[in-house]
This record gives sequence, structure tokens and C-alpha cells, in this order.
Amino acid sequence: MSESLEEFYTNLLGISGPWEVASIQRDSRSKEVTVIVEYTEKEPYLCPECGRRAKLHDHRKRRWRHLDSCNHKTLIEAEVPRVVCEEHGVKQVPVNWAEKHSRFTHEFERAVLLWLKEDSISTVAENFSLSWDQVDRIMNRAVQRGLRRRKKSTPEHIGIDETAFQKRHEYVTVILDKDTDTVIDILDDRKAKTLNKWFTEQEKSDFSRLESITMDMWDPFINAVKANFENAEKLIAFDRFHVAGHFSKAVNKVRGTEHRELAGASPLARSKYQWLKNSQNIDNRSKRRKEFMNLTRLNLKTARAWRIKEAAAMLWNFKYMAVAEKHWKRLLGWISRCRLKPMIAVGKMIRRFLWGILNAIRNKVNNSMLEAKNGRIQRIKKIACGFRNRKRFKTAILFHLGGLDLMPSPTK
Repeated sequence: MSESLEEFYTNLLGISGPWEVASIQRDSRSKEVTVIVEYTEKEPYLCPECGRRAKLHDHRKRRWRHLDSCNHKTLIEAEVPRVVCEEHGVKQVPVNWAEKHSRFTHEFERAVLLWLKEDSISTVAENFSLSWDQVDRIMNRAVQRGLRRRKKSTPEHIGIDETAFQKRHEYVTVILDKDTDTVIDILDDRKAKTLNKWFTEQEKSDFSRLESITMDMWDPFINAVKANFENAEKLIAFDRFHVAGHFSKAVNKVRGTEHRELAGASPLARSKYQWLKNSQNIDNRSKRRKEFMNLTRLNLKTARAWRIKEAAAMLWNFKYMAVAEKHWKRLLGWISRCRLKPMIAVGKMIRRFLWGILNAIRNKVNNSMLEAKNGRIQRIKKIACGFRNRKRFKTAILFHLGGLDLMPSPTK
């Protein structure tokens, strides 16, 4: 027996009780198919909030966009009952093919979300014949749904880092659960009071089992953690790559000053990046590297600064803390006698934060996972051609990196 058109669309759209497909309307000029759905429940109406018996108030016509069928734009249209509850007032009866406040079916939103994982909002909007705002609302709804579904976690290691939102030193703070490699949250700035408030109001994370918090040597982050954790000076671990960055900047300052002093006779010409590279990851057999190593043996201030940087890079793999502390203090003594102002400034900073560096060595932690996330965040920003406000930037990060359950599910 052949299947009727109504039965075909009932199966295609997944329409089930108390709803049924009543008729199909096709417009050949606009290439649209409208599926008329009716409410057929014979039982008393119930309030969708509390489940108590309610009276019928009226009907409201609603339309939803579905995935195209038979090369036609497909719409669902229904007169949706609204009921009156003594406690909750007038409420609309839910439909089982779309979420509340959405004008798209579950399947349509699922398809849009899968595309958004790979393309920008503008590209997805063009492919689905939607406006930019419509796609943005679908993304935002998915993130909010995912956050509601997120279960409470008990991380043992978290990372805190800043990432650029816009130019002119506009930053947001990214908080990463390093155990699951997912972004927990994004804060609007990098101030102590903002991070302190977040720790105070946090509901989705239990930090009772926390073993380490990796971060840069940024006083606002340190102060916020100290305000919320009694054992903060055991938890805070300073990122080795951030520390290495300070040494590299100091070497570059020394090199720039010395290069200007030597003027035309300077052997430092075109050698900037050689001084800044990590020697552990370089093939020392290359001709250019051999030339550079000869340069390091000259009586140059830059060569002295470089040797300090290289020595610091070797001090992160100790197993015994007493030995590690001894070698770091020996390095600090060398720095204090080197007569190179940029290096001395870094030495003073290291001396001040040595406790956090030793914590990083003890716990063998760093912020490499966060740095990788920052790279992906900047790629997300590049694909989107920037963001106009922090809310949309935060939504995009959580959508791609929050580990959220984003997909809509049928209403029961």
C-alpha cells in the first residue's frame, strides 16, 4: 500500500502525539512546502511548568523552519494551544520538534551547529539562507543549553591565562580545566576583583581537590587566588614558557642596545632570532647554527645574556627540590653580578616569584595546554574577522572549546 503525503512528512519530520500532520501545502513559485500540524490530545490540558491541570486559553499560530525536502524549503505550521495555570499564568504548550523560543526544528539547528564547527557565522548564514543574527542566536542557544547540561566537575589542575580580545591591550581571562582540556569559563578582563568574584560565585566546579593552578607572574591573578585559597602558595605554579619569555625579551633588549653601540662594525646584524630560539629544539649541525655558535663565543654582552637564558632553560627538570632551589639561587647570584640591566630586572622578578617556579617543578606542570588553546582562540577570532563585543567572543570560545553538549534533543 502506497504511503500518503501526510504519512511521508509525519515520518520525515518525526511528528508524534499529541500532534499529527493534517495537510500539506506546496507553493511551486517560491518552492516551499508547509506542513500543517494539529494538536489532537483528548486529555485535559496540563501546565508545562508544574504539570497541574489547566484550562485552554487560546491558540497561537507558529511556524518553524526544517531542513529542505525534495528540493523545497520546508516549514512546519501549527496552532499551538496556550493554557492558563493558577500559579504560572498563561503558558504555551511545548512542541516536540523544536525548543521553546526557537523558530527552527531540532534537525535544522543540529545541521547549522555542525556547520558552525567548521565555518564562520557569515558562511553558514549564506549556505542556509539565514541572517547573521539568526545563526548567532542558534549558536548562543546551543552554548546556553550546553552550560545548563554541564555537570559539576572536580578538577585537580587548572590554568589561568589572558588572551587578546581586541587591540589596545583589550584582554579576557581564560580558565582551563587541564584534566579534561576544556575551557571552564572566560572572564571579561584580567583584573583581580573579576577573578576573585568568579571563584566566589563558582557553582559548576568544586576546587576542594585542586593540586595546582598554573598562571603567568601577574599580580592580579596571584592576589585573587590568595584571597580564595588558604594554601595558595602551594597551588600557584608559574608557567615555564612565560618565564622563558621574560629571559628572551631581556636578551633582545641587551642585543638591541649593544648593536646600536657597535654601529657599522656590529657582528650582531641579522642575528636577532638566533639569540631567541630554544637551543634544545635546533639542529646544531646546520651551517647557520654553527656560525651563530661562533658568535656566542665572542666577548659580547649579548652572548653573556644568552648564556644566562640558556642556563635558566635547563633548570626545570630537577626531581629533588633542594637541588632545584640550590641551582636557581646560584643562577640568581650570577644574574645579580652580570651588570646587564635587563637581565638584572628579570632576576629580581624571578627572586620574588621563585616559590611559584619551584611549585611548577615539583608538580611538573606548565601552561602549554592553555597556550595551545590561545592559538585556537586566535584562529576562531581570525575566521570570524574579529568580534564586536566580549559576550559574542565568550560564546564562540565556549562553543568550540568548552566541551559542551550543544545539540538539541526532542521535547518529551
